[in-house]
Amino acid sequence: MKDKITKRADDYSRWYTDVIVQSKLADYSPVKGCMVIRPNGFALWEKMQAQMDRMFKDTGHVNAYFPVFIPESFMQKEAEHVEGFSPECAVVTHAGGKDLEESLMVRPTSETIINSMYSKWINSYRDLPVLINQWCNVVRWEMRTRLFLRTTEFLWQEGHTAHATYEEAEDETIRMLGVYADFAEKYMAIPVLRGIKSEAEKFAGALHTYCIEAMMGDKKSLQSGTSHNLGQNFAKAFNTKYQTKDGNQEYVWQTSWGVSTRLIGAIIMVHGDDQGLIMPPKLAPNQIVMVPIWRDDEAKDKVLTPASKITEELKKDFSVKFDDRDQYSPGWKFNEWEMLGVPIRIEIGPKDVENESVVMVRRDSREKIKVKWEDVPSTAGKLLDEIHNNLFDRALNFRKDNTFTIDDYADFKDRIENEGGFYSAHWCGSGECEEKVKNETMATIRLIPMNQEREEGMCLYCGNASKERVIFAKAY
Repeated sequence: MKDKITKRADDYSRWYTDVIVQSKLADYSPVKGCMVIRPNGFALWEKMQAQMDRMFKDTGHVNAYFPVFIPESFMQKEAEHVEGFSPECAVVTHAGGKDLEESLMVRPTSETIINSMYSKWINSYRDLPVLINQWCNVVRWEMRTRLFLRTTEFLWQEGHTAHATYEEAEDETIRMLGVYADFAEKYMAIPVLRGIKSEAEKFAGALHTYCIEAMMGDKKSLQSGTSHNLGQNFAKAFNTKYQTKDGNQEYVWQTSWGVSTRLIGAIIMVHGDDQGLIMPPKLAPNQIVMVPIWRDDEAKDKVLTPASKITEELKKDFSVKFDDRDQYSPGWKFNEWEMLGVPIRIEIGPKDVENESVVMVRRDSREKIKVKWEDVPSTAGKLLDEIHNNLFDRALNFRKDNTFTIDDYADFKDRIENEGGFYSAHWCGSGECEEKVKNETMATIRLIPMNQEREEGMCLYCGNASKERVIFAKAY
C-alpha cells in the first residue's frame, strides 16, 4: 500500500504516478496516451463538477451539449485557431464502410461547432446574451502524456457566451475567471494567481486570455483555468450577427472558458504527502470514515451499535463511509484511508465504548483527538473547516516562500534550474525575448498579474524599458 509509494523528496514525478495508481484514481488505457478514470477518481470529479455546475448556474449559465465531431471546414474558418490546434487534432476520414466526403475533427474544443449553431440561433439583440456551458470530453493528440495533467482524451467543461458589446464580453471573461479562482481557493484549498497571458501563450483565436496559475509541490506552475475574450473573431468567421435596437447588423462579441480533470492532478500535487492523498474537505467523496475496532464477536457486537448510531447522525451533514469489513485488520484500514486522503478518520473500540467516546484523527496533521459521542458532529464540522484552512495556508505559505523578485538574468537562469519557483521579473513585451528565455531555461511567462502597480524597470533578458513585471516559471 503506502510502502509502494515513492517518497516525494526522492522522485516527485514517480511519487505523483504512484499516488494515482495506488489510490485507484486512474489507470493507463490500452489506447496510448489515454487514461481510465477509476471510481475513486470519478467520485472526486463528480464532486468538483457538481460544485462548479452550481456556481455556473448561479451566474446565469445553462448547460447544453454539442457534437464531438466537427467538420474540417469549420476549423479552417478561423486561421489562428486552426493553426493552433491542427497538430493536436484527431481526424476521421473513413466511416460507415467508405471514405467521408469531408473529414471530421474529433473535438479539441468547441468554438467552431458552437458558432455554427449560434449563427442560426442569434438574430436580434433580444436573443443576447447567450450563456451556455457544456460538460464533455475533448481529444488533443499529445506526444508526452501524464495521468490527469496531459492526456490524449480528457474531461472538462467549456463555457461559450455571446454578447452585444465588447464591454459585456470582457466583464463575462473576468467574472468567470473569478468563479474559477473562488472554486480553487474555497473548495480545492489551493491559492491561485490571476492574470493575463502573453500573446504567445494566449488561446488560439482569442483577443486575450486570462488565467489562474497555482504552484505545485515541486515548485512548478499548473495552469488551472482559462477564460478567453474571443472578440468578434469567430463571429466574423461564422457570420454570427444580431440586429441592434436601431435596426443595424452587428457581429456578436464572444467568450469561452474552461477547466478540466487536470484539477485532480493539482489536488494531488499541492496537498499530497508520502502517505498518499490529502483530500480537501469540501470536495472529498468521503469526508469522514468510521472504523470500528474489535477482536472477538462479543466486542464486535458491543462496538458496532454505537458506531452505527454515530455514523447515521454524521450522515445528516457529512459524507461518511462506515468501514466494518472484517477481512482486514484495523491497521490495514487506517493505512488505506490515509492513502485515500479521507480528511477525518474516527476510531471506536471497546474501551472507547466504555468511555462513551471516540478517537478522531486528522489526515492533514495526523493529530488524534478524544471526543465524547454527543460532541462528534460539532467537532467534525469544526475540524473539517480547520483542515481546509490549514491546507490552504500551507499551500499559500509554500508559494510565498518560493516566489522571488529577480532582475539579473544570469541569476535567474541558475535559480530557475536549481531551485525552481515563481519569479517576478520585468519584461519588455517582446515575443523574441519571451521565446529566448523559454528556449534557454524552459521557463515561460505564466501570466501578467492583474491589478499590479506600474513599475518602471528593465527587461530581464534584453535590458530594454519595461513598465510591469510578469511571472516566469517552469510549468506542466
